[in-house]
Amino acid sequence: MATNIVWHEAAVTKAERRQKNGHGSAVLWFTGLSGSGKSTLANALDRRLNELGVKSYVLDGDNIRHGLNKDLGFSPKDRKENIRRIGEVAKLLVDSGQFALTAFISPYRKDRQHVRRLLEEGEFIEIYVRCSLDECERRDPKGLYQKARTGEIPQFTGVSAPYEKPLSPEWTIDTEGSTVEESVDCMLDWLRQRRLIPGIKD
Repeated sequence: MATNIVWHEAAVTKAERRQKNGHGSAVLWFTGLSGSGKSTLANALDRRLNELGVKSYVLDGDNIRHGLNKDLGFSPKDRKENIRRIGEVAKLLVDSGQFALTAFISPYRKDRQHVRRLLEEGEFIEIYVRCSLDECERRDPKGLYQKARTGEIPQFTGVSAPYEKPLSPEWTIDTEGSTVEESVDCMLDWLRQRRLIPGIKD
């Protein structure tokens, strides 16, 4: 653990960055089973936000494990550290005045709650991407469920490791019952209603 370190306050505040950007900032934390549609939704929303002139960035589970977290496996301890690191990065993005769209299975409630506590009230928006295990297995875009069922992948969420679904998420998206476009439209309306992005007039 690092010692002899001192926190330095930024010369430009989060509020100033938000004012400059013309919109709020927050973490939109997409959580759900592998194959539920987290990355698809996060990237589709990112595209629409970009078109609206809203600053955002996607932190994707697989991509992060190629670099920042490539030293981590999938044990409960490593999963916890994976989410802790992502939470810290997401907080930096929020402080910079933009939206962090995170697409991680993040199977444990306690770990997601830890990230929520890193942020100020209203800055952590948990989005439960709901999709049945049967449908996720049917889609199996990466062929992971098949490998998990044959024992090639141990500790696979939903098969040989648990997934603790959110108890009271800010938003739930059922990807079996709605299209990507419909879901993104709903999320944009939700953000507008809370005045996190422009669109709703006083």
